Parts: sequence; structure tokens; C-alpha cells
Amino acid sequence: MTTDTTVKPVTAATLARAKRDDHKMIWLTAYDAASARLADEAGADVLLVGDSLGMVCLGYDSTIPVTLEEMIHHTAAVVRGRRRAWVVCDLPFGTYQLSPEQAFGNAVRVLQQSACDAVKLEGGEHMAATIRFLSERGIAVVAHIGLTPQSVKKFGSYGRRGKSADERAQLLKDAQAVCEAGAVALVLENIPHDLASEITANAGVPTVGIGAGPDCDAQVLVWHDLLGLSDTNPPFAPAYTNARQVFADAISRWGDDVRQGRFPG
Repeated sequence: MTTDTTVKPVTAATLARAKRDDHKMIWLTAYDAASARLADEAGADVLLVGDSLGMVCLGYDSTIPVTLEEMIHHTAAVVRGRRRAWVVCDLPFGTYQLSPEQAFGNAVRVLQQSACDAVKLEGGEHMAATIRFLSERGIAVVAHIGLTPQSVKKFGSYGRRGKSADERAQLLKDAQAVCEAGAVALVLENIPHDLASEITANAGVPTVGIGAGPDCDAQVLVWHDLLGLSDTNPPFAPAYTNARQVFADAISRWGDDVRQGRFPG
């Protein structure tokens, strides 16, 4: 494990400088203080408290049921566990789509009650006014286009976006709109690699890929997918170890020792 002993915190300026210098940044989801501390010590630059916590931590079947209170609770824990990483909190479904004013009020709650560094919201061109409203009032906003999990009920699947000419053209417009509106970074999820490369080359802010190919300025994965804790992984998110089996084996061995009277020794 590579440990970064630098205590200088990552900031939005760090991300912008990394793009200029063609230095790849490492993003990883985290949901509690322990995972935040481990990821930070292992060299993650950004910790994303994704509303994916609904599926990987809370047992929901999608991200839609996740509440603002749940996001604040988990984000505050991640902030307590980090040392240098930049922490981003997802705004959950229904907390920002109504109006820029709604988004601002809920973003303020997140920043004040969790002490995180930025919020993330899904949507492209149609969310540009909201991103601009937040950005002009001092809030760092990460935009998210392509596959947007909060819209799964509309699209009916978590499939790749941007495959048709019309979808591709719209994603190019989305990327331009959110960058011009003041987003500090742009997540590109499950879109064609050549499209992600084109967006990255033209975007004035760092792009963060997940299932979007190698040319993005940063990459992000879900903690449970990376470590082999998920039941199944998306095709673009390979497990780098099989922690699920390691944990299961440890619990099984301990259980055997208890049943056989070997624990405590």
C-alpha cells in the first residue's frame, strides 16, 4: 500500500492544477470514518460520499430513497476520517431539482453540518442555471452527466449513455453548459470512451471517469466494487481484491473456534 504522508490538503485549486499538469487524480467513494481514513492513507485525492450508499450500505434497491439527512450523517463521518483528501457529498434525489434556491438551501445544510468541501449533482444543460446559482454564491459544485443513477426510473436501466448521435450531441452540450456555469469538476459515467476523450480535451475543468475510458483527468470507483465486496460489479469496475471472501473466511474461522471452545484461548 502506498501511503502519502503529505498533510497539505487537496483543494479545488489542486484539481485544476492537476489537469493543467496532466496529472491523474484518484477519486474513491467512502461512507464512514474508517473507510475515509484508509483511502486517504492509501493516496486517494478525493473522497466522494456517493448516494450509492443507499445500495451498498443501507440496503435500498436504488439511490432514489436516500435522504439528505443520511447523506449528511455519512459525509460528516468521512470528513472526520480524512486527513488531506477533498470530500464531495452527493445531493440526493429531490433535494436540488425543484429550483436553484432549493439546491442552495440544501447545499448550505450539507456544507455547514458535514464540513465537506463540495457537493455533486446530476444533470447537464438543464441543471446549468442551478450550478451557476450555487457557484456564484461560493459553493464548489461537481457536475455529473452520462449515466445518472437518480434517473433510472426514467431510462429503465443503468446502461451506457451517448450511443446514438442525438445522445452524443446532447452530452457535448451538457458538458459545455455545466463547465460554463462554474462546475469545478465533471463526472462522466458510462459513456463511450472517444466521447469522454473529446469532452476532456475541451472541458475547462477536470473530468472524472467511471466507465468512460482512460483519457479522463481522474478516475473514480465505488469502494465496494474496487475491493470485491459487491455481489456483482459493473463491467467497467473490476475488483482489485476479493475482500468479501477474506472477510467471510475470517468470520467462519472465528465461528469455528468459538464452537470448538478454542476462542477465547
